[in-house]
Amino acid sequence: MSETALPPAAGGARAALEAAAARAAEREPSGGRLPPSTTASSLNADVLRMLGRPGALWVAALALDLLVLVIGGLALRNEIVLGLGVGGWTRPAMWASYITNFVFWVGIAHCGTLVSAILFLFRSHFRRAVYRTAEAMTVFGVLTAGLFPLVHTGRPWFGYWLVPYPNQRGFWPNFRSPLEWDVFAVTTYLTLSTMFFFVGLIPDVAAARDRARGRVARTLYGALSFGWTGSNTQWKHFSGAYLYFAALCTPLVLSVHSVVSWDFAMAQVPGWHSTIFAPYFVAGAIFSGVALVINLFIVIRKAFHVEHLVTIDHMEKLAKLVLLTSTIVGYSYLTEFFMAWFGPSNAERAVFLDRVTGHWAWAAWTMYGCNVFVPLLLWFKRVRRNMAVLFAVALLVNVGMWFERFVIIVQSLSRSFEPYTWNVGYHISMTEIAVTAGAFAWFFMFFLVFVKVLPAIPIAELKETLPVPKREAAA
Repeated sequence: MSETALPPAAGGARAALEAAAARAAEREPSGGRLPPSTTASSLNADVLRMLGRPGALWVAALALDLLVLVIGGLALRNEIVLGLGVGGWTRPAMWASYITNFVFWVGIAHCGTLVSAILFLFRSHFRRAVYRTAEAMTVFGVLTAGLFPLVHTGRPWFGYWLVPYPNQRGFWPNFRSPLEWDVFAVTTYLTLSTMFFFVGLIPDVAAARDRARGRVARTLYGALSFGWTGSNTQWKHFSGAYLYFAALCTPLVLSVHSVVSWDFAMAQVPGWHSTIFAPYFVAGAIFSGVALVINLFIVIRKAFHVEHLVTIDHMEKLAKLVLLTSTIVGYSYLTEFFMAWFGPSNAERAVFLDRVTGHWAWAAWTMYGCNVFVPLLLWFKRVRRNMAVLFAVALLVNVGMWFERFVIIVQSLSRSFEPYTWNVGYHISMTEIAVTAGAFAWFFMFFLVFVKVLPAIPIAELKETLPVPKREAAA
């Protein structure tokens, strides 16, 4: 008997232990890895099954979503016809909820680039299962955010004036205006994010093409797969292109929301004129975006029964990202108060005192509670691995992040230098509520269609985590 051989009883015990470990790994793979029984064929089947005929629940969700979208569209039509006054705008809080929504949705869009590009460059493997949905969220978030500067102007049909082009009227955009900076930042981000999204889709869409039955599906997937056959040359060019786009999109995570933050930081308004706004906004954008990814994946896992592909370990790592960015956002809040107290500006000091004790204190404390105190629950592993509690925490994070933008805009404008602006009775109107709800419906309309038309979970990258199949040795 060799040194490594075991007696029959010991060998049977070891086999029993290995079988038990395999069953445990099957139930909950460690480190976000796929179950040992997963094969390339079963992975294809599990992901492409999501693209089948829509069920009653999906149809009901889409119908409800479209109903809310129609209500928001009617409210917007009413505002365009009757004027911005029906939006409840009161001087000096003229930006109000529409620019709040713009900043919120640009922030939501940042998570996709973080997960797909930055974590890819750092070779963070847990991103494999979740990055496709995050990338889609980026594209849809930018499409939603881009509506609000047009809505905010009150004359959306003149939106093309923001584009610098030769014209007989002699008009030219004011390049010193932060609104013009937003145009270039958002359009650049949308262009590169969309290209990045569709490049990453190519191998998976080709798999869907090969299994498609209807003529429309074959035509759509054939067009999006760009003739993909999976040859070595194609994989070489695909890997190089994906790396190139990841490197190109990474600076956008920092630059785009920094430009958005300069909408405020370049002004002299107390509470806005601060150098911390750029990193503060970037951290807040990633914070809210990852929280929404958690919300979406908790629903996707349950609705499509893909808990074995997007495991609790994946969700826990996303929760840790939320916890990390929450501490950065909380530190930014403390820095703002410290600089207001330590700095020479009495107006700045008055703004931050009014923020926690004045008319909008309820909104500020909602922001601090949801963004600083609620995420503290994520220090506990039991909370991070409980999907119901994690869903509630992530939902409250996005409530807090919406109120953060609202407080920065409305409260700061309502407590400016001139005393006549103080305590002006701005109240959010039903028109603003309807348009805001319509924006969420606009986003989720794209997302509901996405999960039934395109692979929401990456196939090709998840296959890289599978063991290499080996032919059984001949007896």
